[in-house]
Amino acid sequence: MNASNSHPSPSPRTEFSPGLTLRDLTTPLRLRDFGLIAFDMDSTLINIECVDEIADAAGRKGEVSAITEAAMRGEITDYKDSLRRRVALLKGVPLGALQEVLDKRMQLNPGAQTLVQACKAAGLRTLLVSGGFTFFTDVVCARLQIDESRSNVLEVFEGHLTGRMVDQPWGDICDGEEKRRMLLQTCQRHGVQPHQAIAVGDGANDLPMMAASGLSVAFHAKPRVREQAQVAIETGGLDRILELFTN
Repeated sequence: MNASNSHPSPSPRTEFSPGLTLRDLTTPLRLRDFGLIAFDMDSTLINIECVDEIADAAGRKGEVSAITEAAMRGEITDYKDSLRRRVALLKGVPLGALQEVLDKRMQLNPGAQTLVQACKAAGLRTLLVSGGFTFFTDVVCARLQIDESRSNVLEVFEGHLTGRMVDQPWGDICDGEEKRRMLLQTCQRHGVQPHQAIAVGDGANDLPMMAASGLSVAFHAKPRVREQAQVAIETGGLDRILELFTN
């Protein structure tokens, strides 16, 4: 993403094709010129916000969803605090409720499998960076054969959530800055320049990694994210990204 992407008055968008708009981007691109693609998970690779669906089991979905929406729109500037508040409301939820969300509510978004397979075939490293939880990210990574991930760990005691998260060696919560750090660290580890990275997300906490990447993609995203991304997918699946690339 160019430095101009953070300007309060971004340049106008052009419609590349119906439901796919571009800003400051010349096409076609070559997928093999990139080395890494990083994905958000909730509402990007999958169809739900996991924390909201877990809250449904506690009868607190409305309260938790309101915080989630405000955080994703960028109205809550302290993402870590917003996540701690939401997780605290999950205290006492049994692990069986998480499994039910996984089994009955969580689905891969359209085009996710096709996009990941195309990127891997072109030699890109794949990365999932999520403010969500390992209970779900581990499954998504396995299904899509994603190479690396970073997310949060829910604390469990006697089969129930405690309302807290487990501190990790790298820090306490995967927020926007951690997503950015993980993208850059993964690039460095695999000899990829940041301008060769693609970042895909939908919420305000994805903006830091999108700003650090060479190609930023907003997928059915909040207005603030659509305004700053180079590519905005407004209709269709994740595989619409592939329309930008030539062989």
